[in-house]
Amino acid sequence: MARHPEFRDFDVALPGGGSVRARLTGRADGPLVVVAGGISADRAPAGDAARRGWWDWAVGPGASVDVDRFAVLAIDWLPVAGEAADRPTTTQDQARAVAAALDALNRPVADAFVGASYGGCVGLAFAELFLERIGRLVAISAPHRAHPTATAWRGVQRRILELGVDAGREAEALSLARQLAMTTYRTTEELGLRFGGAPAPAALNAPHPVCDWLIARGEAHAAGADARRQIVLTDSLDRHAVEPERVTCPLTVVGFTDDRLVPIEDLRELAGRAANLCRFVEAPSVFGHDAFLKEREVVGRALRTALLPLAICSEIAA
Repeated sequence: MARHPEFRDFDVALPGGGSVRARLTGRADGPLVVVAGGISADRAPAGDAARRGWWDWAVGPGASVDVDRFAVLAIDWLPVAGEAADRPTTTQDQARAVAAALDALNRPVADAFVGASYGGCVGLAFAELFLERIGRLVAISAPHRAHPTATAWRGVQRRILELGVDAGREAEALSLARQLAMTTYRTTEELGLRFGGAPAPAALNAPHPVCDWLIARGEAHAAGADARRQIVLTDSLDRHAVEPERVTCPLTVVGFTDDRLVPIEDLRELAGRAANLCRFVEAPSVFGHDAFLKEREVVGRALRTALLPLAICSEIAA
């Protein structure tokens, strides 16, 4: 049976009012690593006794982000579920929430910030805003600005969600928006390998096998999601903008050449303009944007390499 790491949940008061829920996992006196994921992620990258974490192969005892060596901080994204939002929420807002969580722990500096997808965008915003409060940054499948094609896809998702809310059919809208999102996360190659050649259904308008898969993913997502919050978070991605030259901490960029949501050309530009690039890793993946969840060898190696100086310090301290 897998060993679950110890953790502590706590509420963080935000400077402008309100609060956010955070979690500290692992070795409390170890180097502090902030871990942040996609817009569906939360404060639990590592699994616990109640459920699996959203990134528990990467964060956990003996994992690439080793909770036996590091203190791992993660937060729930703003806005809080069920809370009405009267203005946009930016990646800079999320970065300020992370800073507030560090203040609550009396830890002024994040020794490392590991962010994937939206979390990597927040990491870039944090590094730009708080250059003295970050030791190093790993940005995986995370650009310095949104690509217009990705914004177009997410804009359609938001309009689906708005229609569903207005019509009183929020769960169906959440499912449909997620189904559309899944077609942007994954590659045509993967869907071709999985569903190519599958027989057509006998009944008119019955779902094809690939549609059955999408419907299942959509319904699973809708069960725990909030349409209004989803609108805010996808909008936040499309407002994201950071100047790479202002990211002065040691930076590792990881990207995948088959990612349609975050084109590899954008990550090459980020790496080329960054003030202190340590390493740029690019690799193919049939999983497209979801490669940060699926490509354990590539991502795990990049994380271990980036965090090695902290791991050595942790061993010396022990």
